[in-house]
Amino acid sequence: MKTRMKAAVLYQAGSPLVVQEVELHGPGRNEVLVRVAVCGVCHSDLHILRGEWAGFDPPIVVGHEGAGIVEHVGEGVTAVRPGDHVVLGWKTRCGECAYCISGRPYLCDRSPRLDEASSLLKDDLRINRMLSSGFLAGYAVVPQSIAIPIRAEMPLAQASLLGCAVMTGVGAAVNTARVQPGSTVAVFGCGGVGVNVVQGAALCGATQIIGVDIAEDKLEYARAFGLTHGVNAAQEDPVAAIRSLTGGVGADYSFEAIGNAKVAEQAFAALGKGGVAVIIGMPAFRETTHLSLPVMPFFGDRWVTGSYYGGANLWRDVPRMVDLYLAGKLDLDRLVARRYPLEEVNQAFADLAGGRPGRGLIVF
Repeated sequence: MKTRMKAAVLYQAGSPLVVQEVELHGPGRNEVLVRVAVCGVCHSDLHILRGEWAGFDPPIVVGHEGAGIVEHVGEGVTAVRPGDHVVLGWKTRCGECAYCISGRPYLCDRSPRLDEASSLLKDDLRINRMLSSGFLAGYAVVPQSIAIPIRAEMPLAQASLLGCAVMTGVGAAVNTARVQPGSTVAVFGCGGVGVNVVQGAALCGATQIIGVDIAEDKLEYARAFGLTHGVNAAQEDPVAAIRSLTGGVGADYSFEAIGNAKVAEQAFAALGKGGVAVIIGMPAFRETTHLSLPVMPFFGDRWVTGSYYGGANLWRDVPRMVDLYLAGKLDLDRLVARRYPLEEVNQAFADLAGGRPGRGLIVF
């Protein structure tokens, strides 16, 4: 099966995306063809556009935070059918490895890839896709394990955010850290993921949620999602400020949502005894980034861990978050700050790089 569509193609790192017509083949066995309705503009995409992450070679279509409507299903697909509204994830699962069986599919050892025949072409040139996604295009072929059916009354614009930013941020608080009611939380970085850590901590019942950023507008923006205190790290030492705000004790939980080793070290230093620091942000050239942490604080029963994709089980967590949104308990409306047609995709990334608060969406 062949589908003609427009897509935003990166031909050279650091160059603008080119919006042009391409040809999509598939779906193959266990794959789904989805008409993309919305795709969020994420900083992970920006890393690839700048050439900062290895393994994502141009020509490539990025975009991994999507939602749409199923158009066609391949042989063996049982989870969805044409007409279903779906959230599109980016981490596939095999359902059989030890991690999948133990309820941690985000760590899957044998993540299925797209069928070789489900190709993306410009004339005779094969175009790569970010992971199994590539949602900055009118259509996408994905493994059925990352096409999560949702209630039809869920707006697709808000639903798309569940594919990455909300899942990663809320999941880090709820699934990874398991923030306890009445606790104190510090969030370093109040961007697309960090503001959802704030929202997740509030859902868990944290009573003090301290945001750290160098942009005053992001701190103010995060207050709408549950932030109780803001610390401008451009004006004061964030570790000292957090200790002052917590009566000298330190935070029960801290989250690094930027992808900066120095900030991760600050997140650890801000912990009180028995505290947990969660590293979420992935830096550029992450394979050569190291942390330098003092040993003695570990004997105060302090922990450091990473959070990958919010510790998500998409088939459990996406429907839960849809229900929370429709019940008025998860705020996705105020996350949507800007909407762009595909033809303005380069402006969307320019606004993201410029640090504007809130999420930009490409709407088809």
